[in-house]
Amino acid sequence: MPSESTAGQPADRRGEVGLRKLLESNRTFDPDTTALTQPLNTVTRDRWSPTPGPAGPPPPTPPGNQQLVKRIGIAVGAVLAVGTAAYLADLALSTGEVARGVVVAGIDIGGMDQAEADALLHTELGPKAERPLPVRIGDVQASMVPATAGLSVDYDRTWDAVGSQPLNPVSRLISLFGTREVPVSSTVDTAALDAQLETFRVHDNPTVEGTVRFQNGKPVAVAPVPGRVLDTEAARTTITDRWAASSQLDLPVVAAPVAVRADAVQAAVRDIATPAVASPITVSGKDVQATLTTDQIADVLGFVPDGNGGLAPQFNNDAVIALLAPQLAKSEVEPKDATFTVGAGKPTVVPAVVGEKVDWPKTLEKLPTLLTQPGPRTSPVVYQRIEPKLTTEAANALGVNETIGQFTTGGFSGPSGVNIRTVAAKVDGAVVKPGDTFSLNEFTGPRTAAEGYVESGIIDKGRPSTAVGGGISQFATTLYNAAYFAGMEDGGHTEHSYYISRYPAAREATVFDGAIDLAFRNTGTTGVYIQAVATGSEITVRLWGTKTVNVESITGEKSKPTEPNEVVLPKGKDCIASEGAPGFTISDTRVITDAKSGAQVSRHTRTVKYDPIPIVKCE
Repeated sequence: MPSESTAGQPADRRGEVGLRKLLESNRTFDPDTTALTQPLNTVTRDRWSPTPGPAGPPPPTPPGNQQLVKRIGIAVGAVLAVGTAAYLADLALSTGEVARGVVVAGIDIGGMDQAEADALLHTELGPKAERPLPVRIGDVQASMVPATAGLSVDYDRTWDAVGSQPLNPVSRLISLFGTREVPVSSTVDTAALDAQLETFRVHDNPTVEGTVRFQNGKPVAVAPVPGRVLDTEAARTTITDRWAASSQLDLPVVAAPVAVRADAVQAAVRDIATPAVASPITVSGKDVQATLTTDQIADVLGFVPDGNGGLAPQFNNDAVIALLAPQLAKSEVEPKDATFTVGAGKPTVVPAVVGEKVDWPKTLEKLPTLLTQPGPRTSPVVYQRIEPKLTTEAANALGVNETIGQFTTGGFSGPSGVNIRTVAAKVDGAVVKPGDTFSLNEFTGPRTAAEGYVESGIIDKGRPSTAVGGGISQFATTLYNAAYFAGMEDGGHTEHSYYISRYPAAREATVFDGAIDLAFRNTGTTGVYIQAVATGSEITVRLWGTKTVNVESITGEKSKPTEPNEVVLPKGKDCIASEGAPGFTISDTRVITDAKSGAQVSRHTRTVKYDPIPIVKCE
């Protein structure tokens, strides 16, 4: 018999009513035991029991409802079992495959065997790195080759991003109906990518700053125009992230702001530029005036942003100096060091001259204030005092009063004589202070035709040759010996490669512009004045100072003779015939003694090996 609660109900409603009764029974259903096991919580009970009442024993469960719940449990269990079996089967069948729905750089590799998918990625992406990739920068079209820009696919990191088969059932179910985009991971050569980005900067549209220019002496306003430039950092990210997946890259650009407002340009024309060229500017020096005409003002005046959106006037100081300096030159006094002159066998001091030169920074700093002044515009010249390097007082204190060393050589003529007299005139008057080193190359500077030197004989690679400045080695030998006998410390010298008979053996020197130098150091407590006197065939060098030592030269005997080789050269300018001479080895000993006591101060021997002079024949 049907229970009272279901009597009169249609058959398809009975299960529903039974389930409602089950819920109202204030218990839950355990599908494993098909029995009621625990009470529902209070909220559930209140929801299904609108009228509270006293607690009591639960009513018995109708047998029909038990059967229904059992069937539901069995059905749910069957569904779960089928689903689990399907999940496990799908997981087993997809082992070794890429997860479904995976797309890398537009390449669908979902569900493929991993090895096949990897090969496909290499086939598709590898060549892409070598092909030109179109690039758009604003309204400009360009291109780049990713590999040249230092980009390549990092396949290991890309596969790490792809990952393995998902274990989550929901994720596997979703993969049946959708796709997952995986970006390509790249390796980047930063230097190469920086170079590529720099090439794109040529497509920038730089800002045109507002300014004022002069045309035919009249001010003209230049309106500001904002520019457009590549956003380098954002472009770097775009290229790195998207090059492999894109058929064209749109690189980001940013506006380049202007630093000067349009109204500020008009104000500069009205308030500064127009008054600036209304009349000349005069700078007044000592007994002389210099003028900038209005046309010259227009040429040297410019405008720069002032940092606040406006324009500030700015003179081209170098151009101003070039215009004013010749006009003010006669008001300046060149500084001159004190020196010496020799008369009646004794040197006397030639006083120094204190210089007075235009102080251009201080003189020009006043010009901008004159630009807007009406009427005559005049500014004073500011001068600065220039002290000589050797003052008169310092020269008098050097103790230059007697000859301490001298030497004379001769036998030159023609071009060699020209060069020897030229270098002698340059060195004559040089002063070497106590502790200082004199360098012939540093003192004379380059010895070229521009300084008055001519081509003459030299020794090049052991053979006679010619060069501009040839013959100066004779002056170097003369100077070396004067310093030798004055007791100067040798600061470095080089002998000729083979012996020249007019020089003392092992006591001579050669020089070559910028390569071989002659130097000596004044180790005394008084100064040294160098006097060089050249005639048509002789050169004499004297060192003046205070004599404290005596110097003796002891020359040794020649030894170890070597015979010359014969060289045959084509006849012409480059061939200078020579009869040759044997080579030998010889030494020189310098003995320095105290001038007052006669006690030996030092003794030094220098040994020199001279090569044989080759026999040169010109044919």
